[in-house]
Amino acid sequence: MTWNHTRGFVPMVATSQRFGELHEGVTIEWDKRSLQEFADMPIQSLVESYDLLVIDHPWAGYSAASGVLVDFNESLSPDYMKDQSEHTVGASHGSYSFEGKQTALAIDAATPVASWREDVLERHGERAPDTWSEVLALARKGRVAMPGIPIDSLMNFYSLCLAFGEEPFRGEDEVVGAETAHAALEALRELAALCDPEIFAWNPIRVYEAMTRRDDLAYCPFAYGYSNYARPGFARRVLAFGDTPAFGSRGERLRTTLGGTGIAVSAASPHREIAVAYAAYAAAPETQSTIFAESGGQPGHGSAWLSEGLNAASGDYFRRTLPALERAYLRPRYDGYLHFQDGAGYPVQAFLKGETTAREALADMNRLYRESLGKGTKRA
Repeated sequence: MTWNHTRGFVPMVATSQRFGELHEGVTIEWDKRSLQEFADMPIQSLVESYDLLVIDHPWAGYSAASGVLVDFNESLSPDYMKDQSEHTVGASHGSYSFEGKQTALAIDAATPVASWREDVLERHGERAPDTWSEVLALARKGRVAMPGIPIDSLMNFYSLCLAFGEEPFRGEDEVVGAETAHAALEALRELAALCDPEIFAWNPIRVYEAMTRRDDLAYCPFAYGYSNYARPGFARRVLAFGDTPAFGSRGERLRTTLGGTGIAVSAASPHREIAVAYAAYAAAPETQSTIFAESGGQPGHGSAWLSEGLNAASGDYFRRTLPALERAYLRPRYDGYLHFQDGAGYPVQAFLKGETTAREALADMNRLYRESLGKGTKRA
């Protein structure tokens, strides 16, 4: 099971096809689910039906506690795992490690980055914003978009909290201090108010589709990066990608929230040995830099991000966005965190839409946070 986008589906099919050619008698067939289903569907409902799962790293805590996924530390050689760790893109490899168990291999790396249409900016005599104030100035001209669905609103809320100097989830009673939370919410709402309300139905894919199909939107300050849209021929127009804008008086660039995906093997799989072998093949540096990336994938192995060929084919997407990946914020992964994540984006979005107050939004988030801490067994 994987997710339904060129980046999420085609590389799995391509690598599985080649793996089958190298291993006589082996056939791997992939199902796919929407990006929202990918974020929402409980892993426990999938491990009984699928040998191989592409997962999001917040599942690491539950997976480690429940034992529903194979521990790659026990299934693959120390040398292989050392290579994965040493060539991680930011915290991608470590994000699937919890309580000493490696619940997945990082095959895909992503974090929100900036994107823009060079041709639209040039037509209006503009350039890509470098600071938050420049983003707002361009947004006042109706040329900025951002993803505004609940989950992306929450991820961007984390980023703004970090920009105001406080890391979320450091205490056990509140997500973040009230002063920081209110400042982050207000900054995010200021930008959202300058965008078309249709953004509240957009995830990153829909932002990029709008930017490449239309000629009025020129810039997005943060959405999970998709190198596909930087590759000629994938969409109507090519997008340029780069680091996030600088925020605040210190001029530090926004630190965004790590995404990406990992490949996992169900502990209940009757084909466990061959499934682990395929996972290792898909995550190997040679595969990641060639067939995986060339099929539309966004590799999780760091060597691929420095590939001359991949960068030449994508307008230097990988080099230009790598700094944002290297400093990306790692979300909590404790067993129970997903109870918070599944619900907390809704009060953030409601505030951005003017439907609730900052105090009420934070109260809802704090309630969900305290509930989430009681759902699982361990916190980290």
